[in-house]
Amino acid sequence: MTQATATPVALTIAGSDSSGGAGIQADLKTFTAFAVYGASVLTALTAQNTKGVAAVHPVPASFVRAQIRAVFDDLAVGAVKTGMLANAEVVLAVAGEMGRHPEVPLVVDPVMVSTNGDLLLEADAVSALKSRLLPRADLITPNLPEAASILGGKVAASEAEMVEQGRRLLELGCGAVLIKGGHGVGAAAVDVLVTAAGSTARLESPRIETLNTHGTGCTLSAAIAALLAMGEPLESAVRRAKTYVTRAIDHGREQAIGHGRGPVDHLFAIRTATPPA
Repeated sequence: MTQATATPVALTIAGSDSSGGAGIQADLKTFTAFAVYGASVLTALTAQNTKGVAAVHPVPASFVRAQIRAVFDDLAVGAVKTGMLANAEVVLAVAGEMGRHPEVPLVVDPVMVSTNGDLLLEADAVSALKSRLLPRADLITPNLPEAASILGGKVAASEAEMVEQGRRLLELGCGAVLIKGGHGVGAAAVDVLVTAAGSTARLESPRIETLNTHGTGCTLSAAIAALLAMGEPLESAVRRAKTYVTRAIDHGREQAIGHGRGPVDHLFAIRTATPPA
């Protein structure tokens, strides 16, 4: 009998997007694009589409905890990413469960506001995020407004300020910080990766003019988690994930899905039969 080959497994702990462009749905599509087996833990149900979020129904923290335990009791999870966590109780539940698995790489996307400006994290949950979950993370991936919100300051207006904010975020205890510059201006979209080991990396891609950017943050953190589950080193995983998202945005310009901010094209590589990154 032929011995089975171990399949990389990535777990997403996030909210559901009923329109399929962000959240759990985007994460699972991204895992599929990288040929990684995707498992999921729901933290909230949202009634949303490309035009905005109409309603949010948080999942009880005890059930979030039960889902995480069920996955880890059976699957060989290679990496975890978190997205929308909704409230302090869920943040604490996730932090507690991930504390039981310190060997598993954790990517925290501190989702606070949707692409359309809808609040996705209750205000009292930010302190729990900072004190309990971020110190456990191997990587956090805030965008410019999220980094400023966590630090209680102004949005970075230059790359130097992004690096400075990244170093301040490292003081919360995480292993690395990727500050995403998609909300910035200019011909290039520049992200900055700062690590606790002292390294700093600049990641640049062309800024693509399109309204179809729904779910880009979820997709990037999911791609990083997928690559970490495959054994990719952190900086390489971040660079490959950014390339994947840039191509997904580029291909997504051709899609006509919804009447608002449409999704990126998560499965472009499958359709075009080219590698994801």
